[in-house]
Amino acid sequence: MSEAIKQGDTISVNYTGRFKEGGEVFDTSYGRDPLKFTVGKGQLIKGFDSAVIGMTQGEKKTFTVSPQEAYGEYREEMVFDIPLDRVPDDMELEEGMTIQLSDQQGNRIPAVVSDLGEDTVKMDANHPLAGKTLEFEVEVMETGLAPDIACFAGGCGNCSSC
Repeated sequence: MSEAIKQGDTISVNYTGRFKEGGEVFDTSYGRDPLKFTVGKGQLIKGFDSAVIGMTQGEKKTFTVSPQEAYGEYREEMVFDIPLDRVPDDMELEEGMTIQLSDQQGNRIPAVVSDLGEDTVKMDANHPLAGKTLEFEVEVMETGLAPDIACFAGGCGNCSSC
C-alpha cells in the first residue's frame, strides 16, 4: 500500500466536478491527461487541496466543497455598469461574452457582459463558480511525482508559490 498523501506531495488525479445543486458537470479530467499538482501549494482551490490529504494511490473519493473553500461567495459589488462611451468603437459586445478589464494597478480582470443597456454595459467580475457548492469525484492516479522543473527554476508563471 502506498503512503498517505501529505502537504508538499506532488500527485496526479482524475476528477469530475459537478454543481452540488442539480449535479451538472462543470469540469472533468477524463478524456485528457490527469491533473498534476503539488498539494498545499495553492495551485488548486483550498477545498480540493485539503480533501486529497490522507488519500493513497488508487483511492477514489467523493467530497463537497463550500463556496468559501472554492471560489468564494458571489459578491454584488463585483457587478457594475460601464458607460458605453468608454467601450472602444470597434468592440462588438454580446451578452455572455467574457472580456478582459484592467484595474487601476493594471491587473487584468476577466468580466462577463451580463446586460447591454442603452447607455451602459453591465459587467460581472465574479468568478463563474463563485457562490456555488461543488462536488468532486476524485481518483488518485499517481503519488510521489517530481514537481514540474519550471518550479525549481524560479517560477512557473502560473502560481504564486513555485
